[in-house]
Amino acid sequence: MAAPALALRRAPLRLGPGGCLRGRAPRALSARGRGLRAAVVWGRSATASSGLDAPGSGLYCVELLRKRDYEGYLCCLLLPAEARSSAFALRAFNVELAQVKDSISQKTIGQMRMQFWKTAVEDIYSDNPPHQPVAIELWKAVKRHHLTKRWLMKIIDEREKNLEDKAYRNIQELETYAENTQSSLLYLTLEVLGVRDLHADHAASHIGKAQGIITCLRATPYHTSRRKVFLPMDICMLHGVSQEDFLRKNQDKNVRDVIYDIASQGHLHLKHARSFQKSVPVKAFPAFLQTVALEDYLEKIRRVDFDVFHPLLQQKNTLLALHLYIRSWKKKY
Repeated sequence: MAAPALALRRAPLRLGPGGCLRGRAPRALSARGRGLRAAVVWGRSATASSGLDAPGSGLYCVELLRKRDYEGYLCCLLLPAEARSSAFALRAFNVELAQVKDSISQKTIGQMRMQFWKTAVEDIYSDNPPHQPVAIELWKAVKRHHLTKRWLMKIIDEREKNLEDKAYRNIQELETYAENTQSSLLYLTLEVLGVRDLHADHAASHIGKAQGIITCLRATPYHTSRRKVFLPMDICMLHGVSQEDFLRKNQDKNVRDVIYDIASQGHLHLKHARSFQKSVPVKAFPAFLQTVALEDYLEKIRRVDFDVFHPLLQQKNTLLALHLYIRSWKKKY
């Protein structure tokens, strides 16, 4: 990505009639294919016939998602009934992996947990899952929908690489991380919905990248509270901003310009995803409902002039469930 292409002005960025941001895009993009508190048991495998169909595992996944990924929880509720439990399992699997980085004091421990999940996925495809609630539900989803193992392993591998406490070197590195985690999760969700379509995969690729970019922005206040900054270094360098500026919660224009450029990149991915809307099977649309929450954040950060630390950004959208339902009813993403 050429550095000058990221030098944007904030002013033109605004919402259009369809809730989309308008303004100059930072650069062109190329599309790529494609209430239960149960104890987590990290023991070894047992055969599929030894009581793995425990009813508590499904409730565990739902509760984990409700507490740790509320937006994903709401999106899952709007999926067709036959796909819902599998979608909960996939998102719970993603939450389990996402929590590893923030719950460890040493990288080695994180690698051990990732190895557990690598082995668990191999055992799941051997019809011999471990006695762990998310793994059990994932096993059911794999059997029911014949999910592609490659996407599950990509999520684990990329999360493992990300155990290092290092900022992304450039926006492309952040996009690669988002593609291998968030987009892979969407590819699996499409399989749960019975959709195997190239246009849907293209849309999923861009929505996943938008999700990863916007999640990076949303997590910035939390990360800086732990004296860590993960924002792409190339954009920070372009505007002469250091990590210390973010740790001090500096509100200079240059700092806001960094946030604007990153937010614009997320918006551009949403725009590209929507360019496939007429070609994507309607059956795939429920997998993409998370665009509602992404739009909501982009609108909020625009209203506060790209102050990533503004209190407004920490407030939950109490109407999110309604907006998701309306978007679902309209069959749009």
